[in-house]
Amino acid sequence: MTTPLLEMRGISKGFPGVRALDNVSLQIGRGEVVALCGENGAGKSTLMKILGGVHQPDAGEILIAGKPVKIHGVTDSMKHGIAFIHQELNVLGNLDVAANVFLGREPKNALGLIDSKKMHAETAPFIKRLGLDVSTYTRLDKLSIAQQQLVEIAKALSLNARLIIMDEPTSSLTLTETNRLLELVCELSEQGVSIFYISHRLGEIDECADRVVVLRDGKNAGELPHEEASHDRLVSLMVGREIKNSYVAPKKNRVAGFLKVRNASSSLHPTKSVSFDAAGGEILGFAGLVGAGRSEIAKAISGLENSPRKEIFLGGKKLTISQPRDAIDHGIYLAPENRRTEGLVVEMSVRENVSLPSLGNFSRFGLINRKHERKIAAEQTASLRVKTPTIETRVLNLSGGNQQKVVLGKWLAMTPRVMILDEPTRGIDVGAKAEIYRLMRELADGGAVILMISSDMEEILNISDRIAVMHEGEISGVLERADCREENVMQLAVGKKICAAKPAFEN
Repeated sequence: MTTPLLEMRGISKGFPGVRALDNVSLQIGRGEVVALCGENGAGKSTLMKILGGVHQPDAGEILIAGKPVKIHGVTDSMKHGIAFIHQELNVLGNLDVAANVFLGREPKNALGLIDSKKMHAETAPFIKRLGLDVSTYTRLDKLSIAQQQLVEIAKALSLNARLIIMDEPTSSLTLTETNRLLELVCELSEQGVSIFYISHRLGEIDECADRVVVLRDGKNAGELPHEEASHDRLVSLMVGREIKNSYVAPKKNRVAGFLKVRNASSSLHPTKSVSFDAAGGEILGFAGLVGAGRSEIAKAISGLENSPRKEIFLGGKKLTISQPRDAIDHGIYLAPENRRTEGLVVEMSVRENVSLPSLGNFSRFGLINRKHERKIAAEQTASLRVKTPTIETRVLNLSGGNQQKVVLGKWLAMTPRVMILDEPTRGIDVGAKAEIYRLMRELADGGAVILMISSDMEEILNISDRIAVMHEGEISGVLERADCREENVMQLAVGKKICAAKPAFEN
């Protein structure tokens, strides 16, 4: 019997109030792709962070090529040939692409100084291999989240790792980028590189995984070879319950033109502008390739980006929105793509994050009514099924998907008139996705406008009532429900006109 490249035996790990892992075991062979699945909070990321040297286990052992090893930190992990691509990006925005790829192991010249020329030359092939069309001298804070994700992957490739951990690697990638990444996974596997692939997108797992290991509530729930890993069997192992179809047909009593946006521009495409109408009771999806300007327009609408010529009408009333507080006062809320830096204060508790934007509703004469605050926070965490020991738990200690639920919870507590959701289910498991979709539909059926930006093609096609497709800072067309097909979305996304596309607004 061939010795596995790596084994983890009886791994247990606890955090304050949380038993994250309980006697978990798994192994991976050379050149094998093992998908790791489970709901948010199941322990997937914690298990991989132990392997990556981020956390130390309370019990259990790790064997590489049959020999026990101790991984005391990230450097130890790298020395053993393990590269970790985190779900929450681990990049420095003030450094350029090459400096991020070689961070902490920069090539030196004869004088002991960083050899910048060599570093950029060695970075270029990895960037090209991933199809990332940027200069190695570009600062990371000038790149989109998806492009930063690809830089993380380039860093892993540059390590010549024999085991790569990919934690939700496609959560911010477009369909084209996702397909390229899956091809790359197969290429690396053929070259003998082993890969742990964490994803909630079961279609990707079917494309690349040789075997699927499922965790539930911090324990092994089962594993399946590729040929047996059907959608229904995986979901059953992951959640222990049946997931019903979450796609609900909208009600017909929509209020046409409830939201009107005219001439909204952004810093990414300052010479272009976006105009559109959205009905009250509608989920209007926004699709497009990375760099099309979807997130930037969302920020312009909500006052986070300067857009001097924009006009916004809500319920027939013209609004003045020059800062986020203006949008919030009018009931326009944005759940941003980057939840950790833009959507949450991770050092604060769940309760504090839920109540933060609406403290005025919980205070009188400058004093906060803690009882009311706790009641609303408890209702939101229960409604969204946030997995947290208590509402006093710091958001930092929650899984990525549960953090996303807290972002949504704080805005849902304020009864939005317009809810802008930028990648709302990024890093969220199949069970939680169904809950998010249900809440979106309930909000829409209550009369709110839902603007949903998503790079998940299945999501954008199945949840949207209409789809506005953006290309290079403009809306290239809007698809009615009957015309919402992948080929139509992709044609518009690359700037081609199609007969099925409608105008974005009525004159």
